[in-house]
Amino acid sequence: MSDSHSNSKRDFLKGAALVGAAAGFAGALAPREAMAQMLETGIREDSALAKIKKEGVMRVGFSQTGPWFYRDAKSGELGGIYKDAVERLAKELEVKVDWKEVTFANSTIGLRRGDYDLYGSSLTYTIARALTVNYVGPLWSKGSLLLIHKDNAGRLKTAADVNDPNVRVSVTAGASEELRIPVLWPKAKVVATAGQVTLGAEPVRAKKAEVWMSGDSDVILFSKRNPWSAVIEPEKPIDKRPNTWAVRYGDPEWKQFLDMWATFLTVNGEMERLFKHHMEKLGAA
Repeated sequence: MSDSHSNSKRDFLKGAALVGAAAGFAGALAPREAMAQMLETGIREDSALAKIKKEGVMRVGFSQTGPWFYRDAKSGELGGIYKDAVERLAKELEVKVDWKEVTFANSTIGLRRGDYDLYGSSLTYTIARALTVNYVGPLWSKGSLLLIHKDNAGRLKTAADVNDPNVRVSVTAGASEELRIPVLWPKAKVVATAGQVTLGAEPVRAKKAEVWMSGDSDVILFSKRNPWSAVIEPEKPIDKRPNTWAVRYGDPEWKQFLDMWATFLTVNGEMERLFKHHMEKLGAA
């Protein structure tokens, strides 16, 4: 046997031994840890996705509006369609959720400022919002409905009746409907109310406005609980638009990850199931 052949054989055996040792080490690790050492993900270190996995915490901003996000009156615990979706995402990412409650008026401001990694509440699409935050998905779509005082049921029967200079339309400041009202009913007056979504109905109850415009599910649930109110054409939601989550611009890994997550939830019917469950739970069905 030549020296060169002998050296080659020794090198081969040495290499095989090293590979075997490495395989044994990888086998001793959990599958997830072994894969993490074997593969390069390509996710930038400054991406929210990388930071969330590294720190084990996902910061999520939310605003209350049933059935998407709501606080139980007795227990004080959070519930809702998107709340459940966020928790499912966190569970599969194997991280905890750090909840941060904000008003709708400040929701996109807090997101851009970096107060949270994801705005996980019901954020309906508007061009103005899309110029400042990056919409995910979408996860859902919804229209708007109009709530009135029962005393005005004879006067306001259809959405077209709202286009009147004597009609005041209440809306929550910062809500997607705020900019749509002048487009849909240019003759009507707008009354903006600060705070959580359902506070937009208070001027109607106090008869300081004739109509409250909000998301279809929000209006249906509110009307069920407030016998003084009525809904104009409840079976005909108007101005239907995408409704979903949002992240900051400039983080393609996090955005693309969430886009596919949204597709997964919609394709397999999970969003439909969550919507039905919470609407029934809150007494809308």
